[in-house]
Amino acid sequence: MSQRISSACVCAVATWLLHAVPHASGQATEFDFKDPKGVNSAQFLLDSEVEPIMGVAAGISGKLSYDPADPKKTSGKIVVDARTLHTPNERMNEVLHSAEWMDVEQFSTIEFEFKQIREVRDAKNGARELLVAGDFTCRGVTKQLAVPVRVSYLPGKLKSRMRGDGDLLLLRAEFSIKRKDFGIKNDMDGVVVAEDVQVRVLITGTAAKK
Repeated sequence: MSQRISSACVCAVATWLLHAVPHASGQATEFDFKDPKGVNSAQFLLDSEVEPIMGVAAGISGKLSYDPADPKKTSGKIVVDARTLHTPNERMNEVLHSAEWMDVEQFSTIEFEFKQIREVRDAKNGARELLVAGDFTCRGVTKQLAVPVRVSYLPGKLKSRMRGDGDLLLLRAEFSIKRKDFGIKNDMDGVVVAEDVQVRVLITGTAAKK
């Protein structure tokens, strides 16, 4: 009798884990980061000595395949529409979009492609900390970066944000790039325009159930 009860308990616990614990999926899901609500954005900061510049890019898209049971298999690409880069100053926006700077007419996207997950660590509230090696492409130049990304997988939470059933995947990342590595206004020193561009990304991907 005790053996049958024990076996029943094991089965019950296994079933609970499968349905209640976000990490126990075992199947990759594709998340779309083109936000129907238009909230997703990336921030950029050039903290120079005399003229710090802060702005936002609103045109986020791209797709990621994510399996909470095996985050090392994460793959995909996040894309930013360079034409949506803007600051509070309209004249500065014209300069930012110009050929000497971002040249958005010729290079309309900024992209980060996930190539390899080097590390996976558990974080607070069920999130995962990933160290992502990927290809960062800006202004037609591609460099490999290692970017720390916090991933929060929220099964069944789509309806908490918008209509419909499905899952959410939140990405949070902070990193920096060298402006001159990507040919951005090479003739200016770091006094007026900072050498480093600091980037902060907080975006939500959705996977609606059909």
